[in-house]
Amino acid sequence: MTTESQTGSQTDPGAGLELPAGFLLGAATAAYQIEGAAGVDGRGPSIWDTFSRQPGRVLGGDTGDVAIEHYDRYRQDVALMAGLGLQAYRFSISWSRVQPDGRGPLNQAGVDFYSRLVDELLAAGIQPWPTLYHWDLPQPLEDAGGWPERATAERFADYAGAISSALGDRVSQWTTLNEPWCSAFLGYGSGVHAPGRQDPAASVRAGHHLMLGHGLAASLISSAGHQVGVTINLYDVLPASDREIDREAARRIDGLQNRFFLDPVLLGSYPADVVADLAGVTDFAFVREGDLAVISTPLDILGVNYYTRHVVTGDATAGNDGHGGPVGGQASPWPGSEQVGFLPGELPVTAMGWEIHAEGLTSVLKRVAREYPSVPLYVTENGAAFFDEPDADGLVRDTDRVRYLEGHLRACRDAVDAGVPLKGYFCWSLFDNFEWSWGYSRRFGLVYVDYETQTRTPKSSAYWYSDLIRGRLAV
Repeated sequence: MTTESQTGSQTDPGAGLELPAGFLLGAATAAYQIEGAAGVDGRGPSIWDTFSRQPGRVLGGDTGDVAIEHYDRYRQDVALMAGLGLQAYRFSISWSRVQPDGRGPLNQAGVDFYSRLVDELLAAGIQPWPTLYHWDLPQPLEDAGGWPERATAERFADYAGAISSALGDRVSQWTTLNEPWCSAFLGYGSGVHAPGRQDPAASVRAGHHLMLGHGLAASLISSAGHQVGVTINLYDVLPASDREIDREAARRIDGLQNRFFLDPVLLGSYPADVVADLAGVTDFAFVREGDLAVISTPLDILGVNYYTRHVVTGDATAGNDGHGGPVGGQASPWPGSEQVGFLPGELPVTAMGWEIHAEGLTSVLKRVAREYPSVPLYVTENGAAFFDEPDADGLVRDTDRVRYLEGHLRACRDAVDAGVPLKGYFCWSLFDNFEWSWGYSRRFGLVYVDYETQTRTPKSSAYWYSDLIRGRLAV
């Protein structure tokens, strides 16, 4: 039963949150953000190892070398998950840990780690949901050109087939990519993410080859009898006004953020207006015959990551460039649409400066269900960073996060009530961890991590989420 000392509220966490039978509730992490153990047991360097060591790239000069030591503490961490009642755990596999050069035979020590993790999860009654790529490309592949090169998609398919075969006797749900928009346009466009390149044409090629890699991998995984999906970060993109210049800005950003990925995956084509928007950047000659048929390999699952909305104007001088980085000097991640400005909203914001707009989650879920062929949907990431600290009693009373989660789970319920085939929700993140270019300065976790001692302390939100899971199951 929820208590005031745990959540800061005496309200019933399940009130009004009735979800369908079988609706899955879990939490998510990513390998580079939590594992640590860089260089241990044959793990090779990834682009994030290289990027985070370059001065000025990550706030505070932080790296994921140690992170939260999940590689050594995974048994403790799975026991914590079981104690909270999580039904599923979405984690990513470090490509560099299981295939250090990005090609060739698998590194058995790396495979063994994930095998032990899967066994531990299954023994605890928790479904393993591995993601094959969460931004940590092996550095040797970047040295050979990275995602702008077609060969990287082919190497990804080889890796996906090998590791899914190694774990496929116990894992049936696979996700190929996490947020390819970030990999392509933050990694190769704005340079705010690894590998830190600023090349608009390369960023578009990277986007296509990421999706080609997805399709090649999805075909292999499906043919082995497993369920497969991809996770795309979607935004509710709104014009700042009804002026034509602002509505045009919203069309452009919606095209690059949402439709550039949804359309090839679900419709087998790139949106014509986005191709036209990018005419001054690239001629799409890298798209070969048959590519889109591969990319649109039928999905069993579509993952939706949602955090906030975009409010845009056609006047770039009126807002920021939307790159979302903590340090200056980045280019725009919006090739062909650099003239668009992103406006701060009037709603409360998280520690990331992102507006809290739960209604936008309902909106994007309803849109996918309305405009695209039906596919089971899962919210594979949703959460908020706040400046959490333990109080004098050692408790982390993150009531803002409780309100955030409650609001967004209500948004999920509203989508289900509207007929959206939404099947589950994963909170981001299970633990405080390395938050990419923000280093350790932002905390998204349900569980507070003292980075000096590596002590884990469930926050009020963890107890709230646990109560929600158990209360719903008791209905």
